[in-house]
Order: sequence, then structure tokens, then C-alpha cells
Amino acid sequence: AGQTLSVNVSDNSILTRPVDDDMKRTFVGGRGFDLWLLWNAVAEDTKWDSPENEVVIAAGPIGGITQYPGTGKSIAASISPLTGSVVDSNVGGYFGPLLKFAGFDAIEVQGIAERDVIVFVDGNEGLVQIIEAPQESVNSHLIAEEIAAVYGKTPNERQGVTSVSSGAGAEHTLMGCLNFSFYDLRRQVARLKQAGRGGIGTVLRSKRVKALVVKYVGLKGDSNHPADLDQIQSTGAKMHREIYDRDEIMFQMRKDGTNHLTKIMNDYDILPVHNFRYGAHPDAEKIYSPEFTNFFDYAAPDGCWYGCTLACAKFATGLELRSGPYKGQTVTVDGPEYETVAGIGSNCGIWDAQAVLEANFYCDTYGIDTISFGTALAFAMECYEEGILNKEITGGLELNFGNSDAMLEVLHQMGRGEGFGAIMGLGIRRLKNLLAEEHGADPEFLQDIGMECK
Repeated sequence: AGQTLSVNVSDNSILTRPVDDDMKRTFVGGRGFDLWLLWNAVAEDTKWDSPENEVVIAAGPIGGITQYPGTGKSIAASISPLTGSVVDSNVGGYFGPLLKFAGFDAIEVQGIAERDVIVFVDGNEGLVQIIEAPQESVNSHLIAEEIAAVYGKTPNERQGVTSVSSGAGAEHTLMGCLNFSFYDLRRQVARLKQAGRGGIGTVLRSKRVKALVVKYVGLKGDSNHPADLDQIQSTGAKMHREIYDRDEIMFQMRKDGTNHLTKIMNDYDILPVHNFRYGAHPDAEKIYSPEFTNFFDYAAPDGCWYGCTLACAKFATGLELRSGPYKGQTVTVDGPEYETVAGIGSNCGIWDAQAVLEANFYCDTYGIDTISFGTALAFAMECYEEGILNKEITGGLELNFGNSDAMLEVLHQMGRGEGFGAIMGLGIRRLKNLLAEEHGADPEFLQDIGMECK
């Protein structure tokens, strides 16, 4: 696109910056653009919650090309609340491509707004606005639907509307994720994909940004302006055919999604079980793909961007929630992905597919990363079984491996910002320090069992 968009919600300034040939060649790809823009925005002493810290999102040079599978991906980057270092996270969906077609290779959001705002990019009108947003919901499954309805007057128009939001859990924990929405025309519902790692959703909510919204209606096969469309089409056709012919005998992503990996990992003794104590478990078949595909609608393979033959973005329908603020409601869930099933399921000893799917829904709508949540909970569960944690510390929760009710309650506490959930939401590193300093736990043992980036 040749330019990037910079939005500061402290002073409501909106700027465009050119992308020259040197930037394109030196910092190729969405990650490169993200890190270069972030580097130029922050100072040596910038913290994750400093106004100058940014949420930066960019697609790569082939982002959005509809003739080639997998080009819905974009990358988000920021300074992480969990580590204090730079983190990036990739995500599928419409946001990266539509941002590019709206005229920008990347968006960087800086500052802290006085009250909740929406940043709106209208690619058809050439308009960028910062809009006060006092009424919209916070939790992502609601705000994504509301934004699609407000900015898309018809179902077809809603396909050209995409948003990035987080949720109440991102406000109360350091492991907030970003939810990228795309509108499913066949089912007429807004779906969510996540940039989960590092707490970038927490950064977005600390800036009081409820959503970043891009609208671009009128997508064409050459909207990306490829330098050689014939070569793209030829190469893409070969990849489409290879995926179509080989997926059934390799990973079955078109049928099962990434959770097909759960059986493979268990067979090869590399499935995380009980906080990575083990690599397999006889009950693992209870969370294999067939237990979730009962919820899937197979009218057509699901992709999160046009032209993706792999189509691994599965969609569960008809889940009746048994807990939390939406108890009794029937909801849809994008997923589950393998990482969610392994993190919340096997790693916590929870062999209950419906409980895992419910946790998947609440993590998404609260804006909590499922991997960070599952890994932190598994750490807490091992501490509980080793006597480091007890019911007095957990507020009455029995955090034994396999306790799905306790797992869901911890998750709702994180969404509310209270109880042991608020403590666990600080992440494993801070939880280790708390247990060692306030409860006399062995720091070396905690270091060994804390499955974090070290």
C-alpha cells in the first residue's frame, strides 16, 4: 500500500507515514514492519502500560492475495505485560487484508484515551476516525456482532467489516488476547480469531480502545495489486491442489481443524499432560477430534480468509453454557484449536470435551489467551497437588487435575478481576514469586514446574 497509519488516542492525532523501498527490503513482512514501527515509537524505559507503547498490526507482502492459501494472516506486536519484552503474535482473519486494501500496510495505536473509543478506518471513503464508544459491549462475542451490524447495513456489506477487540478478562489480567472478527455470510454470525500470546489484548484495553474497525467493501482478486498476477495464480493453483489431494492422508485440517493433532501428539508421547509431567494419557481419546466434530457444521470447509484450501478454522454451534454470566445461553465457538484442547484439556487433566469448548468460548469473549490460561492453570494445579497451594490460598477452590468446575470458576474470576483468578491472571512468573515469598515454596522447584518462556 505504500503507507502506514498511526493513531494516538491520547491527543486524537491521526497520521500517515510513507513506506519507502528501504523499509520494504530491510523489514520484509508483517513482523518486520511491526518491529520497526514499534522500535521507532518506544524509548529505552518504555513499559507495557506506558502511553508510548503501541499495539502494531501488519500484514505481509502477500497478505490478502485470494489466489494463494493462508494469506489472511497478520501479525500483532507490542511490549508484553507478562515479560516486559517485545512480543509478536500471528492471527488469521480479515483484518490484515482489509487494512491493506483500505490503503495501509500497518496500523500503530499509541496513547491512552480518556474514555473508551473505537478507531474506525473506512477504506471506501478514505476516512479515519476516533469515535467515543460508551455504549458498546466489552466482551468480544457481543461487540463483534454489534460492530458488524453498525458498520454493515446488509449481510454482504458486513463481510467487508472487521474488528479487533478484547474483553473484560484482558482488563483484569496480564494475559489478554486480541480477537479479530470476520463475518460468516453463510451462517450470518461474526466469528473470532485470536492473536493470543504475550498479553497484547491487555495493552489494547489499557489504552481504553474497545475496538479497531476496518471497512472495505468491493474486494477483487487483484485488490492486493500483485506485481505478477499470472505467477501468483499459477503458484497458488499448485498449492491448492497439493493441499486438496494430500490433506486427507496427512493432517485432515479440512475435516477436523488443528485439533486432529491431539491424537498424533498422544500417539507419539508428546501431548502435554498434567503440566507437562507426561506425554500421553489413556483418556486422551475423550478430547480427540470426533468429540468436538459433533458440534461442527459441515456444510462446507471453514476458512478464515478467501481462497484458503486448508480451511482449518472450525466452527462449533449449539453449545449450551453451564456456567458464568451467559449460563443457559446457546453460543457458537470458533475452534477449538489444538493448543486450546491440549492446554486446557490434557495439560490440566480435563478429559471433558464440552468443558474445554466452554472454556474456549469464555476465554475468547473475555479476551484471555487460551494457551496462557491453560499453562498457568496447570502450574497452579501441580502446586495444589504438591501442597504448595491449598483451599485457604485459592479461596476454597480445589485445583486438582481434572476439576473442570474449578477450571471454569477460575476463568470467570479472571473475567471479573477477583479471587484467585485475579492472582493467576498475573502469569506464572509473578505467581512463582508470590508462592516463594509469601508461602515459603521452594523457588527451584517452582522454576522447574513453571512452563513459561524463561
